[in-house]
Amino acid sequence: MTDTHHATAAMTARVRRLEELLEQKGVLRGADTDAFLERFLTTATPRNGARIAARAWVDDAFRQRLLADADSAVQELGYSMNDIGLRVVENTADTHNVIVCTLCSCYPLPLLGPPPSWYKSEAYRARVVRDPRGVLQEFGLTLPATTAIDVWDSTSELRYMVLPRRPADSSGRTEEELADLVTRDGLVGTATV
Repeated sequence: MTDTHHATAAMTARVRRLEELLEQKGVLRGADTDAFLERFLTTATPRNGARIAARAWVDDAFRQRLLADADSAVQELGYSMNDIGLRVVENTADTHNVIVCTLCSCYPLPLLGPPPSWYKSEAYRARVVRDPRGVLQEFGLTLPATTAIDVWDSTSELRYMVLPRRPADSSGRTEEELADLVTRDGLVGTATV
């Protein structure tokens, strides 16, 4: 077994013990926790982030608010990061952004759903900081050598989301049709849209 397996097993045991203590003290019931998680995970999907990106593409005033104060802007659309800060970084013709959490796997879950397994992997977390261009190439994304790549490190207090560039061939599409073009990987920065 790996160190990661032992760390995960130890964390699972601590979480389970904490749940037991909260149940014993009457703070919560196991069924309450399960129901909350089920409700949360049915509403926390990459579609939320896709809708935010699509709105930013069709409404420049919203885009500006999103880049200046993402927490407030996403609330305009009914989304919340639940007291965790959010910053949205915009891909441009000259700069591509990618997000990571080098310490664990902090992720904008309410906007993107559960993180993919590769996002949580030690390999991604360590390598994307040192060699972002190489890691992105492994995802099938080859950027011009002239494109700067900025790596944003999420923390327990602040999460990041990428605002992808709007596809050039998308004029005339509705906001909902634009949202259909946006992928989770595009919102993380490991793909373009």
